[in-house]
Amino acid sequence: MLRLIQLVILVLGLSLVALASAILTMRFASHGSEVTIPSFKGLTSEEALSKAASLGVDMTIDNRFYSAEVPAGRILTQSPAAGTVVRREWHVRATESLGPQLVEIPNLVGQPQRAASIQIRRVGLELGSVAQMPSDAVVAGTVIAQDPQAGAAGVEKPNISIVVSAASPASGEGFVMPNLVGQPYSVAQAMMERAGLRGTASIAAAGKNAAGQAHGVVVDQDPAAGYKVVGGFEIQVQR
Repeated sequence: MLRLIQLVILVLGLSLVALASAILTMRFASHGSEVTIPSFKGLTSEEALSKAASLGVDMTIDNRFYSAEVPAGRILTQSPAAGTVVRREWHVRATESLGPQLVEIPNLVGQPQRAASIQIRRVGLELGSVAQMPSDAVVAGTVIAQDPQAGAAGVEKPNISIVVSAASPASGEGFVMPNLVGQPYSVAQAMMERAGLRGTASIAAAGKNAAGQAHGVVVDQDPAAGYKVVGGFEIQVQR
């Protein structure tokens, strides 16, 4: 009887040891599949990509911005932030610095759209969004507004968005409301002014950029795109 009790105790002991071992193995395996994201800021793009690969995470350079603090070709921002614990093979997104803004923003207003596009590329910038606005004051296909404005300083993205004139509808008929969503606010404001519309922002406390212009993009509008409006109509935009 004593032998049987000892045998049962031995089996139970071995079972507990095996269970504890399995729990520890699972815990180590779980921690082994996680990694703490380091700071990539200031590294060259090649160094950052190599470091991310050595940690078992994927990295892509999603965008490039001007920066007066971080030299060109080095990581400017990242997501997730440094210190975040993620699983291996997690996707890390980063932006690369273009260095200080050295390119002067050209004046495109009054130029044909094609000529403006060529000039943008010639100075090393990129064409951003292109919107059309009915106008009987200038020839159709002519740039009537741009963002950033000519000579602007403190620009973040290396692109220029433009508004191009379109054929104006017959007098008194009004026109179809353009889609302002996604447009820089200064561009949307220029579009409204050209059409004789009064626009008010539903977030009046928007900040201003280095050129003293309201920044941010339009995220909503009223009336919606496609709504028929006439000069003098007041619209609401949210930024």
